Amino acid sequence: MTEHDVEPIPGLPGVPPPGERILWQGSPDWRALARTAFHTRLVAAYFAALTLWALAEAGRQGIDGPRDLVGAAMTAIVGLLGVALLHLLAWGAARTTLYTLTTRRVVLRIGMALPKCINLPLALIGAVDLAERADGTGDMPLTVTGRYKLGYLALWPHARPWRIVTPRPMLRAVPEAATVAALIARTCLTVHPAGQLAASETTQNAPVDSVFAKAQAA
Repeated sequence: MTEHDVEPIPGLPGVPPPGERILWQGSPDWRALARTAFHTRLVAAYFAALTLWALAEAGRQGIDGPRDLVGAAMTAIVGLLGVALLHLLAWGAARTTLYTLTTRRVVLRIGMALPKCINLPLALIGAVDLAERADGTGDMPLTVTGRYKLGYLALWPHARPWRIVTPRPMLRAVPEAATVAALIARTCLTVHPAGQLAASETTQNAPVDSVFAKAQAA
């Protein structure tokens, strides 16, 4: 039995009402998720620097035997274990995540220990952004309008980084991200006919292009 076996339809909290169709379903690429959400490369670089520093310090004091390299070896081992654990967490997060786009909503089925479904009606999605990477994966932050309240910790890692006060749900490390973002944008246009493609914005982390924006009230 998998985590989806108890669901009437994988990724959805129940059977869709009449007239609602599933347009797309997908999960994060766990390797891209490890790099971008769990920062495995940064952690690996940090421990590599510590190991080199320990080796340099041992060399400065003089290396008389293997015992003088214990500090550097322990640092390297801790770093390897830490990076391995982060990769395991990323794999688990990707395995238990299923994003769903229907004709009426976006659903985030997330959570390793406590699985939950977050329903985002298309009528409440004010903007869809895309940060695409060279490998074709990408992140898609969604701007939710109205009084729809979401908690940052409840969403993480499926939340745009550093938007803690006004959290933005985000589809993380999605393969073929440009194609998926275009599909979400076209689907949002069926609910917001006056919506439009918007100009790009730039964040501190990566370029983020807005692929859909709901028309502002006059």
